[in-house]
Amino acid sequence: MNVAVVLFTSDLRLHDNPVLRSALRDADRVVPLFVRDDAVHRAGFDAPNRLAFLADCLADLDAGLRKRGGRLIVRAGAVAKEVRRLVEETGAGAVHMAAGVSGYAARREEQLRTALADSGCELRIHDAVVTALAPGRVVPAGKDHFAVFTPYFRRWEAAGVRGTLTAPRTLRLPDGELSSDPLPARNDVKEVSPALADGGEGAGRKLVTSWLDGDMGDYADGHDDLAGDATSRLSPHLHFGTVSAAELATRAQEKGGPGGEAFVRQLAWRDFHHQVLAARHDASWSDYRPRRDRWRSDEDEITAWKTGRTGYPVVDAAMRQLAHEGWMHNRGRLLAASFLTKTLYVDWRVGARHFLELLVDGDIANNQLNWQWVAGTGTDTRPNRVLNPVAQAKRYDPRGDYVRRWVPELAGVEGAAVHEPWKVKERLDYPEPVVDLGEARARFERARGLD
Repeated sequence: MNVAVVLFTSDLRLHDNPVLRSALRDADRVVPLFVRDDAVHRAGFDAPNRLAFLADCLADLDAGLRKRGGRLIVRAGAVAKEVRRLVEETGAGAVHMAAGVSGYAARREEQLRTALADSGCELRIHDAVVTALAPGRVVPAGKDHFAVFTPYFRRWEAAGVRGTLTAPRTLRLPDGELSSDPLPARNDVKEVSPALADGGEGAGRKLVTSWLDGDMGDYADGHDDLAGDATSRLSPHLHFGTVSAAELATRAQEKGGPGGEAFVRQLAWRDFHHQVLAARHDASWSDYRPRRDRWRSDEDEITAWKTGRTGYPVVDAAMRQLAHEGWMHNRGRLLAASFLTKTLYVDWRVGARHFLELLVDGDIANNQLNWQWVAGTGTDTRPNRVLNPVAQAKRYDPRGDYVRRWVPELAGVEGAAVHEPWKVKERLDYPEPVVDLGEARARFERARGLD
């Protein structure tokens, strides 16, 4: 009996999963395994919103496996130790898993190789499972990664993504009983955002179909419309791998049109950040392009930003959406990040950490490198650009509907005046701005040596 272990990580799906397909091709019996990693807990990465979404994903994955004759084995502890223990229990000849790009993923792979070194069991790492294109698939001459998106995107388009795989019809476990911890349950997780979306491959695939057949056509023109919310909301499913980035790119390309093209470009941006982090693990905590910043640290201002009480309605609306949904509109993320790093001139790591505490799609590559992009310490070719929250709000929320949705104190303010409540004559239960925009911009320019 030939046995293989499939170690699920950020690929919690049955459709288009090269890891699972390869194991089924090479072995008679396959053991699906998920390890609740102690290292994730110690690092504080197991935020409530992601734990709740993960519980949905694991329950859905287990249900899908059971329909095919298998089930999900759940263990808790150090990944290398738990995998080695399962290999010894089953006599597995191979462990299959998806490649990661973070420093954590690199350490996990090294620990697994060490743990399996004398076991006679091979560790097989599969690329292009978490991303549409493998991080090292396209590189510039003489370098290990692209530092600018546009040339990367040209090569990304020319390379093309891999073919899509169907879900397996059957799966057989080894003979004998395998112990498993109980599946985690969403209801057991405390402090979850009230409107957190449902997780799992079933929910993800329904969302994909709805997106491709419906709102994606308006994406090119509407993806920055804050009130319209013409975004896919697929980022949590991409983060947990309940939806395949390669399959999504292929299907969006097949749909075509301006919406499909714009959406595929965003998937390429996601791959771009993954290939940067794969080459520069330290970019998750160190400036990719140092600017010699001497960041401010005003705790009152930081608290006002976190709680949506800055006095700038569009920023506050975005931060309140984050707290309520565990998710934030893409334009809102840009505005909230620019306000913290350039208007308040606070270290991007403070904002990135807060986002990771709440975002259900909190992904190290995308979260940290997007924050660096906005802060001007990352791959942005215009590092000193400052987004004016009032001008941006008038452009992307012209009627103020987004602000009124999330800042009820301003519900009675009509039209675009909602973006400048300090000009409204009526007394409002809403804070005064924490900083003057003109003074803040001048301070930032002095700090960057631009004055």
